Amino acid sequence: MEDVLAVYARAYDPTRPVVCMDEKPYQLLAHARAPIPATAGRDLRVDSEYVRCGTCSIFVWVEPLAGWRRVNALPQRTRADWAGQVKHLLTVDYPDAETVVLVMDNLNTHGIASLYEAFEPAEAFELAQRLEIHHTPKHGSWLNIAEIELSALTRQCLDRRISDLDTLNTELAAWQAATNADQRQVDWQFTTHDARIKLRHLYPN
Repeated sequence: MEDVLAVYARAYDPTRPVVCMDEKPYQLLAHARAPIPATAGRDLRVDSEYVRCGTCSIFVWVEPLAGWRRVNALPQRTRADWAGQVKHLLTVDYPDAETVVLVMDNLNTHGIASLYEAFEPAEAFELAQRLEIHHTPKHGSWLNIAEIELSALTRQCLDRRISDLDTLNTELAAWQAATNADQRQVDWQFTTHDARIKLRHLYPN
């Protein structure tokens, strides 16, 4: 926990941006019956029955101090999928950064080994050399700012049925563009000092 809090306490450095990532499964759903549009005096009416159209995974990347987000959905979340996302992060999002400081949870796909499974050893090594990885502790996912962004995304963008991956990615891109235009930064307030007082039950006696 203190390791992640120390990362969040760092001053902004464009050569070593701190980026948080998280992912969540998402179920694609279609209407079994067409909704009845709203009219004067009547709200939109939606049948409770729905049609399952498969699942996918939504990836969220956020740089808290810059107010930047990238979100997109993929059909699955394998090691190769995560590795591809990391390559995009390093070569497209932050091609000039010396190192990207990456905060994420301990999911089994979130590791350097995934890069070696997806790419040739030389490329995997080159990508890995530009990463500084910090994992949130077990049961400590609340420390991941990307998880907070996922919660906001769910409320603001995913509050209705979406039936296919293309439509979902269109909606995610619109949310991303609007959020990045605001450059809404994250002012993390919980410090190591706070943790040692408020969460002292987690420390050994």
